[in-house]
Amino acid sequence: MDRRRNFLPLAGFLVCLLAFVSYFVLFYRFPVTRDVPWANWLLFALGLGLVVAGVRRPFRQPERYRGRWTGATLALLSLLVAGFFAFVTMVGSRQLPASAGAPKVGQKAPELRAAGPERPAGAALRPPRRYCRRGRWGRRDRRGRRGGARLLGRPHLLSRLLVTVL
Repeated sequence: MDRRRNFLPLAGFLVCLLAFVSYFVLFYRFPVTRDVPWANWLLFALGLGLVVAGVRRPFRQPERYRGRWTGATLALLSLLVAGFFAFVTMVGSRQLPASAGAPKVGQKAPELRAAGPERPAGAALRPPRRYCRRGRWGRRDRRGRRGGARLLGRPHLLSRLLVTVL
């Protein structure tokens, strides 16, 4: 009988990598998953469960599955990734330096000023001007130019060329 490959440790390791990367790419944006990364812990539990099932397979059924050393290596790497994630989120995040310049509780916040050249108050908050051309609304930027992609310098030149050719 031909021995099959054991893909469960690889799948578990990839789920653990996904759990690690997804926290820093996606879940840190939301306070529910940033403060306590429960979604990532569930992904790590799923990944480590797949790894454990994949490591047990070749030892229980050696005539059917191969990959004892590969499964054990991927299990070790998965544990390292999960341990590093736990250290970073539970220990490392608590060791951030205190912000000395932050206002104290009850203290009035400092005035906000825009960096750069002086502008009239509310100039940055004004929406861009709109224009109407041939029944369509569009936007203009600060200098009064129309926005959007223009093909060959004119908005309808490509459509005129297509009508002429066809």
